[in-house]
Amino acid sequence: MKAVILVGGQATRLLPLTHNTPKAMVPVLNTPFLEHVISHLASHHIRDIVLALGRLAHSIESYLGDGSRFGVSIKYALEKDPLGTAGAVKNAASYLDDTFLVLNGDIFTDLDITAMTDLHRNRKAKATIALTPVEDPSAYGLIETDATSRVLNFLEKPNKDEITTNMINAGTYVLEPDVLNQVPPGMKCSFEREVFPKLLADGELVCAYASPSYWIDIGTPSKYLQLHFDLLNGKCRQHNPAPGHEVSIGENTDIHPTARIKGPAVIGASCYIGPKAKISGPATIGDGCAIREGSVIEKSIIWRNARLEPHATVKKSIIADNCYLHSGCLCEESVLGDNVTVARDCHLTPGSSIEPGTTV
Repeated sequence: MKAVILVGGQATRLLPLTHNTPKAMVPVLNTPFLEHVISHLASHHIRDIVLALGRLAHSIESYLGDGSRFGVSIKYALEKDPLGTAGAVKNAASYLDDTFLVLNGDIFTDLDITAMTDLHRNRKAKATIALTPVEDPSAYGLIETDATSRVLNFLEKPNKDEITTNMINAGTYVLEPDVLNQVPPGMKCSFEREVFPKLLADGELVCAYASPSYWIDIGTPSKYLQLHFDLLNGKCRQHNPAPGHEVSIGENTDIHPTARIKGPAVIGASCYIGPKAKISGPATIGDGCAIREGSVIEKSIIWRNARLEPHATVKKSIIADNCYLHSGCLCEESVLGDNVTVARDCHLTPGSSIEPGTTV
């Protein structure tokens, strides 16, 4: 079976991290997000993948190529303008001639795709939608079903007095190719608001696959940070690189004997961790970083080639590529885009979001 991954969104909620990096390529435990998704598909024997691309497509294509390096085959369908979830898949229709899978490109999950596909085929459904439970469903699309998993109704972002279920659309679909007949070519169209309700109105069988699998939308910095905490603490069964108190260290990384590292943590290749530096997990440090004497990192994500001068402190923050933190500075609950410089003894206010290339 083929899979279409929707990676054409603007990723505005994840700014400033996505100013130069498409959301699909933001590092998750030092590996691009999309590579995790592809690995998950391959584990369910899905190796024919179509990427529906938009902004910053070149960086995705140059990294993934034809997919052979990852044991899959990848094709690309480029959107000149945003087409919505259904419009983007319609734009890739020439690759789709049988039952296929659609995944929203900002969802990290260990959903049992095989079981979901089996349900779809056994019920001979026209479309099957993955569902996941959430504590507060008011910001999502609710789906009401009967006892046989047949979808009865869709309710997009309901008021609190309209909520009848906590099961939401989890952004993964199994579809028959003729579903795309509902989608006008070259026009913006949504599965959630237009296509699926139309299928119900036409009497087609739309099923739901409810799952307690790990699921998170990484569309905001806080959710992106939470994903790392969850993975490092072993909350996702498929991705468990450094569970509990373990520390993973990349090749050619030099750690001074007096440095203290408390896991769970992932430290990339060719890093330097200086004397009396302290790293407290859950934490991720990308390749080529230099953490100088007495610097402190707590519950944070640091991308590649960051430099922390002596006694710099980073707490509950996200630091993108090539940032330079001078001695004595403090970044707490902050997000720094690429190439940000933080001046000596500067204390960023919690909640700070610093645009790429800025000096503060």
